[in-house]
Amino acid sequence: MNFYVYIIITKRRNRHITYVGYTNNLLRRLLQHNNSKGAKFTRGNTWHLIYKKKFDNKSSAMKEEYNLKKNYYLRNKIKYKYLNK
Repeated sequence: MNFYVYIIITKRRNRHITYVGYTNNLLRRLLQHNNSKGAKFTRGNTWHLIYKKKFDNKSSAMKEEYNLKKNYYLRNKIKYKYLNK
């Protein structure tokens, strides 16, 4: 089974906010976030996928998710790359 680590973005109070997560069904998870059924942090906003990476197992995906959540420099680099297209 494949797992994905993803970053989604939304605009909240004139700031762009990102959220990092992992899932085995990326489309379903994005729909959950946009329908206020996802994580509590993501409720009430429209989210756009800006980054995804595929893994063969859950533990690798969870390690990458943890690294992305803690590495604000890399998250901001991905965010600004997306915003400056």
